Amino acid sequence: MLVIGIAGTQLAAQEREWLQNDACAGVILFKRNFASRAQVMDLCAAIRAAAPRPVLICVDQEGGRVQRFQDGFTELPSLDGFGRLYAQDREAALELAQSHAWLMASEIRATGVDLSFAPVVDVGHGNLAIGDRAFSDDPQVVADFTRAYVRGMHAVGMAATLKHFPGHGTVREDTHVDNAVDDRPLEAIRAHDLVPFVAGIEAGADAVMLAHVVYPQVAPEPAGYSPFWINTILRGELGFRGVVFSDDIGMAAAFSAGGIKARVDAHLDAGCDVVLVCHPELVEESLAAVEHRKLNTMALVGLLGRGGLGWDGLLADARYEGTRDRLAARLGQTA
Repeated sequence: MLVIGIAGTQLAAQEREWLQNDACAGVILFKRNFASRAQVMDLCAAIRAAAPRPVLICVDQEGGRVQRFQDGFTELPSLDGFGRLYAQDREAALELAQSHAWLMASEIRATGVDLSFAPVVDVGHGNLAIGDRAFSDDPQVVADFTRAYVRGMHAVGMAATLKHFPGHGTVREDTHVDNAVDDRPLEAIRAHDLVPFVAGIEAGADAVMLAHVVYPQVAPEPAGYSPFWINTILRGELGFRGVVFSDDIGMAAAFSAGGIKARVDAHLDAGCDVVLVCHPELVEESLAAVEHRKLNTMALVGLLGRGGLGWDGLLADARYEGTRDRLAARLGQTA
């Protein structure tokens, strides 16, 4: 099963053909796909009309520097601000993080998108890709925020995705452009990075996205296509029963598996339910790679939206402006 990227703000003829393929489980949207709120709502409707079955439409709308939809949406603060507030007022910080999740998910659902890949539960340690996307450098604090954020997303009916398993924050390298190796033993990772994932799974998180990081003392391959990390640790030890997403196979740290077919095969063979193919130029070859595979067509059913109220309904909700105002007042963002 593949979730694919598309090139622009409207569906091209070839992209409509991709959506006809049984292996195409959905579409992930980026800034390149966004011009306005009305446009992206039309794009979502076109995607659903082009597919012969229900498809998942998703985005990364975390806040801070990772917010794909901006004009017409709340300027969401980055997660690290919650960690700073936690040191002053724990309960207020957790309530505000839950509100952040509610607001983000409400706006995304009102737009016709099923899922924002959130929350980031990596423990912060200056990783170039994570940075201010992490709640804190304390795993117990991140675990507290993870529970709150999952609650906030679930309150809107949006599935929560914990990322990037088993923890991406302690390496310096950005796996978008570099290989990353974390040489700690499993016990150190279990006592530190896995703590927020345990909390999120216990809170009912619906999906997990994997990291393209190699942990050589644990397994020889990156976690994203490691049977040990996916089957032995995530599904076995942690008891996770939800959907497992790869990270984007177009990222540099995924190249270690080989060419496009080899990357797709490696992730699916290791136990991923869904492979992200975010670069449109890789989609054709990726679809060919899964042509003869048995498809787990039920894997994503639980992640599909149930139909939000739309923007008129959201704007009429008294909680909406109040939540925006509270975030702006406590974290200094323009709402």
